[in-house]
Order: sequence, then structure tokens, then C-alpha cells
Amino acid sequence: MTQLKLIASLILISFAFLPTTEAKTADALNPQACVISPINQEKYPLYPAPISSKPDIPSPFITDDGIEIITALTIDGDYLLIPVTQANDERINPELKIKMGKGLQLEIDEKDFPTLARTGLHATHELDNAKTITGKPVEKITEIGRPDQSSGVGFMSKSENIISVLKGDNRLVKELGLTHPQMAKPLFHVWNLALQDIETGHFRRFWKHFQYVLYNQQKVIISGFGTKGWQESIFNDEIKGTYQFDIHRELNAKEISFLREKYAELSEPQFKVLTENLTRIHIGEMVPYYIMRYGFYEGHTGYRADPIALSCIFGLRSIEQIEAVFPHKLYQALTDHFTE
Repeated sequence: MTQLKLIASLILISFAFLPTTEAKTADALNPQACVISPINQEKYPLYPAPISSKPDIPSPFITDDGIEIITALTIDGDYLLIPVTQANDERINPELKIKMGKGLQLEIDEKDFPTLARTGLHATHELDNAKTITGKPVEKITEIGRPDQSSGVGFMSKSENIISVLKGDNRLVKELGLTHPQMAKPLFHVWNLALQDIETGHFRRFWKHFQYVLYNQQKVIISGFGTKGWQESIFNDEIKGTYQFDIHRELNAKEISFLREKYAELSEPQFKVLTENLTRIHIGEMVPYYIMRYGFYEGHTGYRADPIALSCIFGLRSIEQIEAVFPHKLYQALTDHFTE
């Protein structure tokens, strides 16, 4: 990552990260670009124009031109409609000769996992028979993915291996009735929100600018920060990590009451672990690419993006729906390691 000169018009910056195939109309590159609410047909301006009251528009929302938009509330009390479209957009900075843009956000490892590419979920037999991933032996991926190898905390715990983690999370996602691309999309939206500032050298830390992002009626609180170096991928790919994000939402009183009733036998420390694991994740920006490409959420380390937590935080499933999938087993589902 590097700093670039600040471009005068922020709205042009925000749309610079969209491939030309997405910007199908002149309005998409117009500083006065707007979106029409499907609810009341009212026109609302896009980022960076502030909106004084909450716009009557879903968040996330996809326009007829395929532009994906989320609603955010700033610390000043203004709402913003921000384009965050998931897309393949890999460009080269001509001066610095470095990669820019969103990268390859729609890529799935079809060569190793054809069923994943076709259906959004792994086939168990393909995981059982996998000897290599991206040409690298699965034993080597496990070795460098463990703690104190490629990274300090590791990409999986000492008791896990790459195949056991892929199988475990594939089972969770399938039981939730979702797919890996559906899980990756909210995290790509978070990352694309950040990218608009990162690549202009104007990375305003989230806790200084946004109160929260609205996502499926949930108030998702995001903070982010950069690191001094970067993290190499454990696969043979171009994915690297430089930034970290803490993402969470608060449970409401009804949800807490529901969980206390269902898990009355848990001690207070255990109940805290349950709610924390259910409502908070700490990740690097590599994770959405890993989820989309390989169905890999990282194992049980401090950087895990648990599918159950993603479902809860971003409103993909309600607390009641999640409990129905894992009846009286949520604590175990959120804490048990994927060992074979």
C-alpha cells in the first residue's frame, strides 16, 4: 500500500474503483450522481454528499446498473450512501509500478474446487482428495499456517489443518443455508469502503469518521488500522494483508434475553464468551478474498471470521434462526476447533 496525491473530487475517487462495466450510465461518474429509492421513488445523492435524515433505501442496495451501495452514519450525524461494489479491478500505478484497485474479488479457485465455483459450497470428496491447493501441498499450507510460522498467531490453531478447517466451515455455512460468496460479500463491502480512502493516502480511521454502517437493519460498528509491514498469503496467490479491522454489533435486549433463556446453564464468563464470539470479529483484509476463493475463514485464532458470527453481525440470519440451526449448541459451535 502507498500514499497517492489527494484528488480534488472525492466522488470521482469513489467511482474510480469501479470497473467500467459497472458504470453503465453517465450519472455513475457525475458528482451529482444519485440513487432512486425503490420504496418511495425519492432521489438521494451518493457519497460524498451528506444526507441529513436516514434515507428510505435498503442497505445494502444494488442499483439497476449493478452498483452496490451501503448506508453509513457519520460522527456528525449525517448519512452517506457509499458505493462499495464487489468486483475484479486490478490496475497498476504507472509511477510507482504497484497494484491498485480492489484486486480479484470475484475469483474462485475453480481448478482445485470446481464444485465451490459452481455452487458456492465445497464438495466433501474434493476436500478429501485434495493433495495440493494452488499447486502447494496441503501439508505445507498447514505447516506455514500454524502459529509462529508465516505469522505469529497463525492462520489456524495447532490442532487444526487446512482441510479440517475448510471442512468445518463448509459444514457451518451449509447448515446456515448460505454460500461462501454470500459470506464474503459483506466483508468485501467493508474493505471497499476503506479502499476509497486508503488508495488516496487519506485513510481516515473508521472510529473517527463513522458511527456505524447499516447492513440488513443491523448497526455494524467498524474500526480499522494499518500495520507497519504486510502478511504474505499461505497459498500461491497474490493476496497480501496490510490492514486490520474490528467489526461488531450490539445485541438488543430481546436477543440477550433469548440467549440467556436458551443458555441458562452457562456461567457469566462463558456467556460473555458466547456473546463476544457471536457478535465480534477481528480480521485482516485478506479474509474476504480467502472466503470467496477457497471457503477459508481462518481457523480458531484471533483473526477468525466465524461464519456464525458473520451471519449475526451482518443480519444474514437472526439470532433465533441461528439457534434453530444449532439448537443448544451455539457455545460449542463457536468455540470448538476443527480437528480430525
